[in-house]
Parts: sequence; C-alpha cells; structure tokens
Amino acid sequence: MKIWGAGTARSLRPIWTAEELGLVYDLIPIGPRTGETRTSEYTAMNPAQKIPLLEDKGMLLSESVAICRYLIENYASDNLMPPQNTRHRAMEDQWCCYIYGEIDETSLYVMRRHQDLSEIYGTSPTVVSAAQSYAELHLGVVARKLGEKDFLMGEEFSLPDLLLMTCLDWAVNYGVTVPASLLEYHQRIAQRPAYDRAMTINCTKRLMEK
Repeated sequence: MKIWGAGTARSLRPIWTAEELGLVYDLIPIGPRTGETRTSEYTAMNPAQKIPLLEDKGMLLSESVAICRYLIENYASDNLMPPQNTRHRAMEDQWCCYIYGEIDETSLYVMRRHQDLSEIYGTSPTVVSAAQSYAELHLGVVARKLGEKDFLMGEEFSLPDLLLMTCLDWAVNYGVTVPASLLEYHQRIAQRPAYDRAMTINCTKRLMEK
C-alpha cells in the first residue's frame, strides 16, 4: 500500500485513517503546487495532479474522503468501524458531504486560496471575510447537531469525526471562531494516539523531504 501526499489537511486524512486501522503503508510525501504532482509519472497515475492518492492491490484512488472510506470498509478495526448497514452509511455520508461541501471546500479552502495562495488566486479581504462567516455559520450548525454526544454518529468514532477534526484544525489555524463545544470536542479527539502519530507523520515527513 502506498499513499502519496503530505503537509496538508487533506493529506492528513488517509494517513490518520491508516494509523487508526494499524495499516502498513509507504508514504511518498509529495506536496501540492511544488511540481511533484506534475511529473509525467504522477500525472499518469492521477491526471488531476492532486494529493492525496492511494495505491492498494493494483487500484489507484484519489480524493481524501473516498480513500478514507475505502480503507475503513476494507480494513476495519475496533478503532474505526465501517457503517453497519445502508441506513448507517447514508447518515455518515450525509455528514461527510456536509462537512466537505460547506466547511472544507466552500469555506476554508476559499480562505486558503485568497490568503496562503494569493499569489495564484489574488488577494480579496471581502471574499476571505465572507468565507469565514460562512464557515462559522456551518460550524454552529454542527455544534448544535452534535449536542451532548461524544461523536457525530453517537458513541463511536467514525469517518465524519475524522473529517470534521481536520477541518477544525484548519479553522483554528485560520482564526475562525469555533463554538466552545466544538473546541472541547477538538481537544478530546486530539488525544487519540493515531491522530498524534498522523499529525507528526503528515508534517515531519514533508519537512524532511524539502
């Protein structure tokens, strides 16, 4: 098993999933916009020239949520259980689509484009402010739906929690106002040993290769 990509919130997701599942894998810590995804070899594997990318048993799979879902459903462990039935999976997918669509892609990544990547996409304080407000709106929705539960799906840590946690890391780093209950949730999830390992791998491996 091989995973390409390190140093970003999205590359953290498959690394963390693999660590939760106790998988053995080789990490190729390439980064985005470094030229590493634009080589002919990598482009042949992933024409979108994006990270992360998974290779397992002759299959190539891109997109962080799809990779995590595949790993969970094919290498289940007590740390990260797959959905138990179609209803359960639909509820998980609802959370994943909501978090990725409204918080990651529409909010935090828009902020990233016009802050960290402003040399490519241009600086726009108005866009950044609007995206931050949008993120805060939907983090409030998540906080209300989470309520007093330990995890989004109830009593067990699952893929939606992993996805939300990577977005919370991102939001805190960007100075987004996060509800107190989600900050407590964030602190609790951060105590998971696999999360700690994955954070170290995701950051250190990339720095070592620079």
